[in-house]
Amino acid sequence: MGFMLEKFLIDRREAVIAEWIDRIMTEAGDQYAKRPSQELVDTVSAAYDANLSVLVHDDLKPIDQFIKKITTLRLEAGFLLSDVQMAFEIFRSIALPLIAAETTADEFLTVVTAINQCLTYTIHRFSDHFQAMHQEKILEHNRQLEEMVQARTTQLEESQRKYKTLVEEINDGYFVVQDETVVFANPAFCQMHGYDLSEVIGEKFYTFIDLESRAQVIRLYEKSIENKTVPPRTFEYLRLTRDGKSYPTEILAKVTYYENRLSSIGICRDITQRVKLEHKIRESERMAYIGQVTTSLSHEIRNPLSSVQMNLQILKKHPQLKGNDQKRIDISVREVQRLENILKELLDFAKPIQLKYQHFSMTNLLRFSLELLEMRFKEKEISVITTFDNHIPDIRADKEKLGQALINLMLNALEASSPGGCITLSCRQTLNTEGLIQVVVSDQGCGIPNACMHNIFEPFFTTKSKGTGLGLNNVKRIVQAHNGRIEFENLDPCGTAFRILLPSGP
Repeated sequence: MGFMLEKFLIDRREAVIAEWIDRIMTEAGDQYAKRPSQELVDTVSAAYDANLSVLVHDDLKPIDQFIKKITTLRLEAGFLLSDVQMAFEIFRSIALPLIAAETTADEFLTVVTAINQCLTYTIHRFSDHFQAMHQEKILEHNRQLEEMVQARTTQLEESQRKYKTLVEEINDGYFVVQDETVVFANPAFCQMHGYDLSEVIGEKFYTFIDLESRAQVIRLYEKSIENKTVPPRTFEYLRLTRDGKSYPTEILAKVTYYENRLSSIGICRDITQRVKLEHKIRESERMAYIGQVTTSLSHEIRNPLSSVQMNLQILKKHPQLKGNDQKRIDISVREVQRLENILKELLDFAKPIQLKYQHFSMTNLLRFSLELLEMRFKEKEISVITTFDNHIPDIRADKEKLGQALINLMLNALEASSPGGCITLSCRQTLNTEGLIQVVVSDQGCGIPNACMHNIFEPFFTTKSKGTGLGLNNVKRIVQAHNGRIEFENLDPCGTAFRILLPSGP
């Protein structure tokens, strides 16, 4: 009689729940260790029974109900998403070694597939609930992160779909290694590394591992082969593809017998998207905090600054002020106005971009922006060359916001140019299938240093002696809010070109 998963889960229920609770309290973050013991007993027992319903009866209703309950409970207690995900994952690391001891390789593979499908569904649904509720809290404090959070949620959903099932029809790579040689690999494993199946079978397993991770993975492999009782474990490494690129990868490996020979069986998963999402989550949280602090400080400073400006303007009209006293007042007024502009930039950065759409001509907007800066160009004797294509269709966008972005780029070009220099401004519709409107602002300045190229759009990054470092960041935010993109490049022999690409349709 073969392995019966239902009987196993029922017989091992109390033991697995007890070990699950113990490991959650020690491995899943400090928050779990602080929770009441009865709460952990209740939640872990409910999770176990919900998993049983999925694995044995293919019934998702209990796990859906549990996810709703646990999401609210953990979010209110301030848990990290990764900690709760780890708590779910611990079930796998407890159950699989026990199951492996009672199953053949084929039975084990079937059960592993079912457990991975169950946990993938659970973590996927929980992450969606957790993220949705977390978004609401973030929006209460700072609505400017709305689009970023939505994009992150979409990417998380796409990433989670990759981890649905095992072996032939999924994106997880499955392989078997005997005597350091790959003797079996599924299509996903081959695709992950950029090889055909015939090129994988017979190769040493470390051929597909980046040099940075190779020594570590070889040590783990040798240790597991020497000590056959080592339970399956998950670790991360960098896989090496055929074109020489490396990507972060997660692997679950187990030593067992395959075709009557001692073998290492592994399931590897690409976690590139997850690593990127974790980085984006950290960046989103950092930006939310910066926005809150910026808004608070700006409002605290603006009121007294307005009083100072008003009093300076009154003093400026005093008939007894002459000579240097009058100049000092003028200087003070200009500096107060400069501070006002800085505060405006900070407030623009701190609040979400809200667009007011209208139809207008991009070339007319460019001409109007040039007229506003005409005196600034003349003061520095800068000539402007314009190249606007005829018959460019009107664009539907926020005219004021785009005008702000264009003026910002022109002012940057003006500051980068030497007296008597030249700035080029062009506008055309691309010929590719996207049909984008392309605006280019280029100068003949010294260009952007290589060390700064990865940072120029970062908030508060600047190489100028004066300024907040928010100008280019605001330009990028405005362009992205219109579903466009901004690019830049250093020109040969000198100068910089900034390129804005915007959809020409609605």
